[in-house]
Amino acid sequence: MARAESTLILQRGAKAPGFSLPDTVGGPMLDWTTWRAGRPCVLMFICNHCPYVLHLIGTIARLAPQWQARGVAVVAISSNDVQRYPQDAPAEMTRFAAAHGLSFPYLYDESQQVARAYGAACTPDFYLVDGDGRLAWAGRFDDATPGNGRPVTGADLSAAIDDLLAGRPCDPQPRPSVGCSIKWKV
Repeated sequence: MARAESTLILQRGAKAPGFSLPDTVGGPMLDWTTWRAGRPCVLMFICNHCPYVLHLIGTIARLAPQWQARGVAVVAISSNDVQRYPQDAPAEMTRFAAAHGLSFPYLYDESQQVARAYGAACTPDFYLVDGDGRLAWAGRFDDATPGNGRPVTGADLSAAIDDLLAGRPCDPQPRPSVGCSIKWKV
């Protein structure tokens, strides 16, 4: 497994890029700005085959409804090149979401423009956008990675959500996410 680290190039406070992408779970298209409707949002770049994503997905699926119950929108995006990685194709994304009980949209970024706009570099890569549509935080889910023996808790992302909802600044120096590199088109 090729290890990559998120770049965290989108600056805190920057307007989060909007997008409209096909939702492989709940419908044909999702316009992020309209769907989010002023709510804070967890935005994650994931894919179906990455061992780092597979290591976290059960806890992501368990925590997402708790965040949603607190008024936080949750959305995942796959930006991988499906010509080279057909296991990440939209039909497979639909199956993946069902198999893992995802309670949130799972969008397909075929052009890879959304991943590039956010500066996403790996799967998983996590972003927290405030209710005004500005980046509040970007970083790792927690310190668990495949094989390191640490429990998967979502502590880093959950702390950022807690801070945002309490009106406190999020961690000013979050740790970057670690995972597989996004599979860019050549």
